[in-house]
Amino acid sequence: MSAEQQAIDRADAEKVYEELLSRIGEAAPRPRLEPTRRAAELLGDPQRSYAIIHVTGTNGKTTTSRIAESILRAYGLRTGLLTSPHLVRVNERIMIDGQPISDRALADNWADIAPYVLMVDAELTANGEEPLTYFEALTLLAFASFADAPVDVVVLEVGMGGEWDSTNVADGDVAVFTPIALDHQARLGRTIGEIARTKAGIIKPAAVVVTALQQTEAMDELVRAAEHDEAAVQCEGVDFALLDARLAVGGQVIDVRGRAGEYRDLALPLFGEHQAQNAVVAIAAVESFLGDGTQPLADDVLAQGLAAVTSPGRLQVLATEPSVIVDAAHNPHGARALATTLLGSFAFDSITAIVGVLDDKDARGIIEALDPVVTRFVVTRSDSERALDVEVLAEIATAVAGPDRVRIEPELAVALAEARDEAGPGDAVLVTGSISLVGQAMLMSAQEDGES
Repeated sequence: MSAEQQAIDRADAEKVYEELLSRIGEAAPRPRLEPTRRAAELLGDPQRSYAIIHVTGTNGKTTTSRIAESILRAYGLRTGLLTSPHLVRVNERIMIDGQPISDRALADNWADIAPYVLMVDAELTANGEEPLTYFEALTLLAFASFADAPVDVVVLEVGMGGEWDSTNVADGDVAVFTPIALDHQARLGRTIGEIARTKAGIIKPAAVVVTALQQTEAMDELVRAAEHDEAAVQCEGVDFALLDARLAVGGQVIDVRGRAGEYRDLALPLFGEHQAQNAVVAIAAVESFLGDGTQPLADDVLAQGLAAVTSPGRLQVLATEPSVIVDAAHNPHGARALATTLLGSFAFDSITAIVGVLDDKDARGIIEALDPVVTRFVVTRSDSERALDVEVLAEIATAVAGPDRVRIEPELAVALAEARDEAGPGDAVLVTGSISLVGQAMLMSAQEDGES
């Protein structure tokens, strides 16, 4: 493809993104399914043209989804993968056969569905309701893109919650639950049980439920919902388990007891016990999808699928000497997993954490989780409209870590440059606290490397 055509395709894809951004944003999802369902019906229900593994939870959704997709692709299936949010470009959210959707396909598929989206917008407006939101429209675009490809199976990550998330107009053959913790309380519920009840809405009649080990109140809600829909529940620690995880070059080696067999000495190119547990859940989900948990996965195919896994923005090393690491931990549960992994999988002389948090997140909880392993904090902010003011975040960080370990640098580029200049070869610079901040850091790194 010529550079001129690439530029045209990129411009067309950017126009699609601008149209999506003109809609109600993801920070304010609408608890409704009917508008998405109506538009999907007009489009011929593309989400019914392929099998679906539906994934929800609080942390680990994206990585678990990516691992499951990689294993399915190793089996020779043509795969679709919907994840959110994106780190750099919206194309990342709609993956086909392991690659972000092309600019041309993104633009063409949007052109195909836009008249129907606008039709539903008009119906909603006429009834005094708001038009389709950013995420509702994006979900429809993904459904149509996967049907156009076409794919055999889609791993579908929930945007927020489950019950009223727009992805829930699709019926998952397997409903997957990563660990459920407190997050988005204003929209999902104030307790673990309330949040689990909302997420349990993705369970469909006669589906298979695969869940990570949950707190008791979350597990009770999942079991209750599964019984209502006559769905079988497969739980980590009972029906499948992580047997062992050993640190290795570039990640770890894991032993897994799956639903249908045991798998030994699997290389997983991701760091942290939480990532090993994500892999276990993904393996159980694939076992459930391919053979209802009765047929072991082929050792060589599983090994191939795991070896190919990537998880951008999750403990990703962007540079060395000093190490620059980004991690999208944006709540206390994720930050605790990050801290545990930094302590157990690395041996840095010191860690400077550049932290920016969104205003609806538990900033204090994030700082408290990182405090035991971080040498100093640099408080900054992403370019998100929802980014917490640096003065407010600095006050929170100072209350936890003390004034001598906290400084303010509102500009991420400056914060990164200064932290790297001050660090020794055995030190680390960590960027974390929000997905938008991590995305900016990754874009800066790519630009330094001469990438587009």
